[in-house]
Amino acid sequence: MVLYMAFLRGINVGGNHLIKMADLKRVLEQLGMQRVRTYIQSGNVLFESADDADVLEARFEESLAGAFGFPVPTMIRSRDEMKAIRNRCPYSFEGLAEGQSIHLSLLKEPPTEQDIRNIPDIDCGLDEYKIDGRAIYWFFSQSMLDSKLPKKLQKIGPATMRNWKTVLKMVELSES
Repeated sequence: MVLYMAFLRGINVGGNHLIKMADLKRVLEQLGMQRVRTYIQSGNVLFESADDADVLEARFEESLAGAFGFPVPTMIRSRDEMKAIRNRCPYSFEGLAEGQSIHLSLLKEPPTEQDIRNIPDIDCGLDEYKIDGRAIYWFFSQSMLDSKLPKKLQKIGPATMRNWKTVLKMVELSES
């Protein structure tokens, strides 16, 4: 069995695509997932399975759409993958100044060279990003809501974004 983390995109945001975590857990257990645990209301799930992540993503998306009536893009990573993602973060979480934040986007597929060439040349001030395979690390020098950086990278996807505190907590929960 492999310990995985699933990150669901676009649920329980702004009162749309509402899914209760107890219902999500029930659906995943009915799919045969073991030791299912959710973390906060934004679609973060730890579970065990013997299947490959690619197979699980397709099964999750089909089952969740059937159960809840809307598409639920899902990115799944193993505990080892998430630990490696955590360890490769190019930005220091320690000592962030007021308003600064780090986020992570998990992508279905790594961007192609063409995707990267098509990133528009938008001045993002002090905000930064780093693409690393199926992950994008984001550093926001001020509020993410005021940043032009998400617009710059909006064509790369499908993806789901989490703040760095959630990433760290998910890895921590996977180790307990």
